[in-house]
Amino acid sequence: MNEQAAPFLTLEHITVRYLDKTLFTHLDWEVLEGQQWAITGSSGAGKTALLNTIAGKFNVINGGIHYHFYEQYRRRHTITDPYFTYRNLIAQVAHHHNFRNRSNTTDFYYQQRFNSMDASDAPTVQQYLYGETAGAPQEDPLLLPLRIGPLMHKELIKLSNGETRRVMIAKALLQKPVLLMLDNPFTGLDVQTRQHFMDMVDRIIESGITVLLVTSPTEIPGNITHVLTLDHGVITGKHTRSEFRQGELPAATATAPAPSIDAEQLRALIDPAPRPFQTIVRMEHVRVLYGEHLILDDINWTVQPNEKWALLGPNGAGKSTLLSLINADNPQAYANELYLFDRKRGSGESIWDIKRKIGFVSPELHQYFPAGNNCLQVVCSGFHDMLGHTRTATPEQLAHARGWMDLLGIAAYAAQPFKQVPESIQRLSLLARALVKNPPLLIFDEPCQGLDPQQKQHFKSVIDTLCAVMELTMIFVTHYQEEIPNAVTKVLRLEKGRVAAS
Repeated sequence: MNEQAAPFLTLEHITVRYLDKTLFTHLDWEVLEGQQWAITGSSGAGKTALLNTIAGKFNVINGGIHYHFYEQYRRRHTITDPYFTYRNLIAQVAHHHNFRNRSNTTDFYYQQRFNSMDASDAPTVQQYLYGETAGAPQEDPLLLPLRIGPLMHKELIKLSNGETRRVMIAKALLQKPVLLMLDNPFTGLDVQTRQHFMDMVDRIIESGITVLLVTSPTEIPGNITHVLTLDHGVITGKHTRSEFRQGELPAATATAPAPSIDAEQLRALIDPAPRPFQTIVRMEHVRVLYGEHLILDDINWTVQPNEKWALLGPNGAGKSTLLSLINADNPQAYANELYLFDRKRGSGESIWDIKRKIGFVSPELHQYFPAGNNCLQVVCSGFHDMLGHTRTATPEQLAHARGWMDLLGIAAYAAQPFKQVPESIQRLSLLARALVKNPPLLIFDEPCQGLDPQQKQHFKSVIDTLCAVMELTMIFVTHYQEEIPNAVTKVLRLEKGRVAAS
């Protein structure tokens, strides 16, 4: 890198607060023109907070941020808009979407994508990108690497994980930013899609846009030139790409032994009563169709009590739809030969009868809890299978919920707002929420998103200890082989909505 390169962005001795919390103290960092940075660190290190600080969302109470690229832009362009600021030149793509219904008055709800009438209230990709009335350009060269064309008439709520990320990045690129900030864009994607996304980031950089990328230290695109490491709001390293690759991974990202789980404490929390079911799940020739789009095709699958399954397949294979049938979120269950807990769907049981027997953990759930809920309230919502604190927990339920939080090492976060704690704490809170009712079936849909290597090991240790101590059936979905618990002994693989050959 040319030592004479001009500064692009400078964070000079900044102290940053958000609400009543100090996020950074006396932090210094400079990005030069031509540099592209990856930001890595353990969960809760401050990576997302750093992007939000640069975007102007948090209060810098000491020091200052110098947006040199903004000053250069003003010198080179005639700006007539009195409200034009550096924010107009920054596009930020968060890890979670903030899509809204077409009425712009109602947020999406979790089951909306599976209900065809309600899903139609969601905007299409074209409407989201270009407005309700405007048509998309015939061929927008800026979006070519994103392969958006085939998605234009698809409702946002029906997009797969990878499709959602592509659309969010497309929206950001249409702002024609000078600085693009991406927060964990590869998480939750299958191997092939992750590689495509890394190639896509490389092409965005080649177009002349500066990129700041929060990512895992093992998933850094080729055109990234520098790596910043963080730990608890402190910069622990500023490396060139080659320096980072030649050295050992920072201690914060290295895999450490998982904390042990207190088996006796666990036994005190679980119900030892035997499970009376002959079959947990039985599907016979299941098909799910939306319009002309076949999502699941001739699925035959039986899950017996105490079996531990991994449900695998690429993005868009139909895994989430399959889980929605089991979890009583998809009305097409009634049109299929589907048996849950020895009863055929549609034989008189309510969705609440089914949900009472299932503990469900998914990173998507994070988005559907009210902003005011604290972590303990989120855990207690599991007693009633509600996505939000709508009923007052009894003293016994509160004590039981706190017991699970203590076992999982998150008791200190009980009173903190759920949406303001690190993703690792959110994920473990959702695990506690799933476990409080001692369900016979646990469904984990990519539960390790947002966890660092040590926390993934901790999560696996919890699951394996649960499986060793209590009778339970498990379905585990992931795109990372190393996340699969040791207790898993069976695999169902989907490809394009069909069961793939073993």
